[in-house]
Amino acid sequence: MRTLLIAAGLVCLSNVAQADLNILCSTDPDWCESKAREFSVQTGIKVNLARKATGEVFAQLKAESANPKADVWYGGTHDPHLQAANEGLLQIYVSANMKDQYAWSADLLEKSGNQVAGIYRITLGFGYNRDLLVKRKLTAPACWSDLVKLEFKGDVETSNPATSGTGYTILATLVQLMGEDRAFEYLRALNKNVNRYTTSGTAQRQSVARGESLIGITFLDEFIPELYVNAPIEIVLPCEGTGYSVGAMSIVKGARNLDDAKKFYDWALTADAQTIRDQTKVIAIPSNRTAYAPERVKALERAKLINYDFAKFGSSAERKRLIERWDREVKNAGR
Repeated sequence: MRTLLIAAGLVCLSNVAQADLNILCSTDPDWCESKAREFSVQTGIKVNLARKATGEVFAQLKAESANPKADVWYGGTHDPHLQAANEGLLQIYVSANMKDQYAWSADLLEKSGNQVAGIYRITLGFGYNRDLLVKRKLTAPACWSDLVKLEFKGDVETSNPATSGTGYTILATLVQLMGEDRAFEYLRALNKNVNRYTTSGTAQRQSVARGESLIGITFLDEFIPELYVNAPIEIVLPCEGTGYSVGAMSIVKGARNLDDAKKFYDWALTADAQTIRDQTKVIAIPSNRTAYAPERVKALERAKLINYDFAKFGSSAERKRLIERWDREVKNAGR
């Protein structure tokens, strides 16, 4: 894990103890580093940044609850943030900048008991490598049901719901879309076509772009940067409908640097912090109503979205139950 000290535009190696603000980031590494750098330049506050998957952060916060080492959890899917809120691991805080956010950000804050704010929204789907598909003379997948076809055996890459917020959102989406028993029947069939379950939900972007996997299931914003560099990727909004996630942000309960944590939290909700300046980096729908987002991002709004139940599937008990069933019936099942 890289640990970075970012201050006034200068990046160098550092130890956690030297940093003024400790941030755990669960989104794209370039996005994490650019936001920490921008904040440091604008405020002069030093930032110690570590990039970890949402499941890893959740586990770390639980392990360190008596003596937290992190101040802010920035990015990653909403479910683990809500679970951390339910377990009393987060700080109650309502920023004055919430008045500028879309309703879905405010809704997440309310459902979390004022502990988790939404900072972006991303849509679940899958992408495939166009060149590989043509080479193998296969028909492009358009629906969830296509991914279990025999011709895609060993071609599908996805993430592990126990370690990845993306993986858990996929699991929760299919349960809501199909009903639980049917969803697990589908997942057992899909398991026969999966080549690997990655720890993080961001790995599919490069795997599909490089042709290591034909199909990758993840949030579609992961694939969009590859389109800007003409990678042979096509993205798919599943025909049956799909889920989405609100990228979240929270302050750790017992944060050692609470004042600076609140400053970062306030700043991260501004239009300036959320405006997408580099079109080749990870992109998503910003929560601030006046932040700029390119047309390729807005096009994802055409997706047929389910009515995602944040309260139910964001609870620790439901997450634990579903992951245990997934481990038992899918991960440990024969292929």
